[in-house]
Amino acid sequence: EALTHARVEATGLPIPIIHEVSVIDNRWAIHMDLIEGETLAQQMKKDPEHIDQYLENMLDIQLEIHSKLVPKLSKLKDKLTRQINELASLDEVKKYELLTRLNSMPKHVKLCHGNFSPENIMIGEDGRVYIVDWVAARQGNASADAARTYLLFWLAGDIDGAGSYLHLFCKKS
Repeated sequence: EALTHARVEATGLPIPIIHEVSVIDNRWAIHMDLIEGETLAQQMKKDPEHIDQYLENMLDIQLEIHSKLVPKLSKLKDKLTRQINELASLDEVKKYELLTRLNSMPKHVKLCHGNFSPENIMIGEDGRVYIVDWVAARQGNASADAARTYLLFWLAGDIDGAGSYLHLFCKKS
């Protein structure tokens, strides 16, 4: 997690800075900046009449992420291939079909957050925006990252927000 975070940190994106990785009580610990403030999700909930502006700001942040290249980051396709192969609930024919489709997709290398949602955007008390939770970051197809964000909205029960987000992503990208 710290290595992935450090590689993303090198892009200059607004993320908390890691200061140290150590072992405390036989457990790994990452010491990084604490961002005091609110998540974008909290702001959206408090101020629903400006939801369109919040979504637009969120998407601008995601498109900025997608503009970055981090060649030492692992690839999203490799992660998905591993996950498909580990699925015990699928027979080998279905795995083969999924892997064939995955392999036919374009080989992109854009920075993908992997868990991009309003909960992972912090607005500091100073008004600065920070992007947190980089553990799932990979290089890959920006559309796959957007599909994951859509699913996060949808699975959280915000079907309208999911649709609005996807429409805006298609329009802006």
